[in-house]
Amino acid sequence: MKQEIDPKDTSRAQAFELWMKSPMPMVTLTKTFDVTKLRKVSRRRGVKFNMLLCWFIGKVASQMDEFYLLPECGKLYKYDRLAINVIVNNNAGGISSCDIPHTDDLDKFCSDYMVLTQSASTSCQSSFVDDAMVIGTSAMTATELDSIVNQYTDQFCNPMVMWGRYRKGWLKTTLPISFQFHHVQMDGGQAARFLEELQRIINTI
Repeated sequence: MKQEIDPKDTSRAQAFELWMKSPMPMVTLTKTFDVTKLRKVSRRRGVKFNMLLCWFIGKVASQMDEFYLLPECGKLYKYDRLAINVIVNNNAGGISSCDIPHTDDLDKFCSDYMVLTQSASTSCQSSFVDDAMVIGTSAMTATELDSIVNQYTDQFCNPMVMWGRYRKGWLKTTLPISFQFHHVQMDGGQAARFLEELQRIINTI
């Protein structure tokens, strides 16, 4: 469910006053992750690496209040659930988008991921979850990337997590991940905590 709330009733009141009308309110942080265990589990279980990473992103975000808030068109909205957006290469040679509802059940998320991304690829149609706060993702695995900065626009204020191809070393696999967010939604310290927690939970897989 999505509902408009008064920013003054939230911990983001000051941030709303400072950044809501900013022409460039987005912030991007980049951190290099150790994804050695994630890659091993992906291969052992026969599931997609990117699917597992998307699930972990949703799992960490679901534990942080800031991810349930989103500024839009000069207003602040609160959601009661999250979804992960995935960009898919489609059969027409373009890209399609699909929102996958977040759930703590990994098997359920994996099933939804496979069904929805396959449908988007073959039908060349995008699908959306309108009543969830959507975390965007973009995996550009055609090359290794150090950092990604998305377009800064007030037309799309959702947080975005982006990465390229992981880097295989002798003993460790690493992956730089860029995290872009609206300054009204959270501050740099909270964004850094999200990245730290994401690494911690990946380490415990």
